[in-house]
Amino acid sequence: MKKYVLESVVFVCGATVMIYELVGSRVVAPYLGTSLVVWTSLIGVILGSLSVGYWYGGKISDKEADVKTLSHIIFLAGILIGLTAFLYYDLLFLIDDLIRNLIAKSIVATLLLFAAPSFLLGIVSPYAVKLKAKDLSTMGKTVGSLYAVSTTGSIVGTFLAGFFLIPQFGTNSMLTMLSSVLIISSIACLPKRYLKEKIAALAVSVFFIGVGGLLHDAYVVKDYIVDIDTQYGRVQIRDVSLGAINTKLSDSAKIARIMKINGSLSSGILLDDSDLYFPYTKYFRLAGHFKADIEHSLMIGGAGYAYPMDYITKHGGATLDVVEIDAKLTALAKEHFNLTDDKKLRIFHEDGRAFINNTAIMYDVIFIDAFSSYFSIPHHLTTIESIRRMYALLNEDGVVLVNIISSIEGVKSNFLRAEYWTFKSIFPHVYLFPVEDPLDGEKIQNIMLVALKSKKKPILTSSDPTLNAYLGHLWKKEITADVPILSDDYAPVDYYISKMLLQWHT
Repeated sequence: MKKYVLESVVFVCGATVMIYELVGSRVVAPYLGTSLVVWTSLIGVILGSLSVGYWYGGKISDKEADVKTLSHIIFLAGILIGLTAFLYYDLLFLIDDLIRNLIAKSIVATLLLFAAPSFLLGIVSPYAVKLKAKDLSTMGKTVGSLYAVSTTGSIVGTFLAGFFLIPQFGTNSMLTMLSSVLIISSIACLPKRYLKEKIAALAVSVFFIGVGGLLHDAYVVKDYIVDIDTQYGRVQIRDVSLGAINTKLSDSAKIARIMKINGSLSSGILLDDSDLYFPYTKYFRLAGHFKADIEHSLMIGGAGYAYPMDYITKHGGATLDVVEIDAKLTALAKEHFNLTDDKKLRIFHEDGRAFINNTAIMYDVIFIDAFSSYFSIPHHLTTIESIRRMYALLNEDGVVLVNIISSIEGVKSNFLRAEYWTFKSIFPHVYLFPVEDPLDGEKIQNIMLVALKSKKKPILTSSDPTLNAYLGHLWKKEITADVPILSDDYAPVDYYISKMLLQWHT
């Protein structure tokens, strides 16, 4: 074998492991989400598979180590990763149907999709050590240098995947690329005398990747108008009939366009109707009840920009600043969700917490729609430090409205109760409005939290029939105070959400 070929192969395999793990999170996100449970399963399964691979690689290399076997191992890993690209769609749907418990579902899915390739990639490093070692006197140096090369590959792969490759090429293209790179590496490490094997391997890989791409295009891509990866998540857009969602709807013939981010419904519009699609977004209109003469507001979380466009229409000359971390979502909203440029609408592409920490602009209303996924909540927006900044940025009679998906009572309500009491520690008046069912405290649903800066007790009825109906959903029972206030130092949001998901999916 030529000089540095083995090191190069080890580097590539090290990089592949980390890229595969990051891509794997995007593979499962639309079906399982990106909660702590899912990430724990993914990382645990891949690390466990690598560990078994390390052990097995050391065991078989002690018996007989040759470069042809190493090539076969890497080639097979490439084929299995390629298979992932066009098997995961049906497999994840099947798992989702058959298994209800989220932990079991996540572990089974990650085992079936990612364990075998990770196991094979784990074999590479100890096997390469055996091929490289000349004698026992330099064994330590050989082991250290090859594992350093492998780890360096993993570091490079992590940065490449997160900052460039996944947002640029997307999940399915990345799986195909990883498959191709491993197959090419398996061919490259074979000596010239294995020319026939090289040609055969190349032919098989070209056929395999070509057929896999055709199958994927035929059975997966056609379901979505958009199915891409950005730096921040897997984004899918599709059109659905309301009748397909709920056959009891009187307007079931209408078509809605929906956006999913990491498997959670994030935005939606009616294609032939200017009204808001998701009921919870209509509860943001309560802002006009609690704060008369709104002039300038802030919204954290834009996604498809359905409510921002409604705000601009309903509030006349009022202006709105929208903070959306993902610039790609703004571009998609302009292309698919009727977002138009308007001098009354300013858009900032940055993290919501960073924005409120640094801005000096005062607002009448702050809308928070960054918690719309129950799979993954940006905990730094939930803490008392964040809420203090919101309070400081509000005019004297300002209002904060926060959309939260939760129950109000029971184990499934831990996050909501923690967030309620965190707001209550700063704001004199905090109210909850369950959107779907105002009487069922155990039901997981959209809940609008309303926090008022003014100490004056508000009127909770309205002459407007629609607003009065929303106000009628006020939760009147006491909120249990058995969870700690959330802070930057201690905000177990992922833990609370995982408990809710476990109860929900059991």
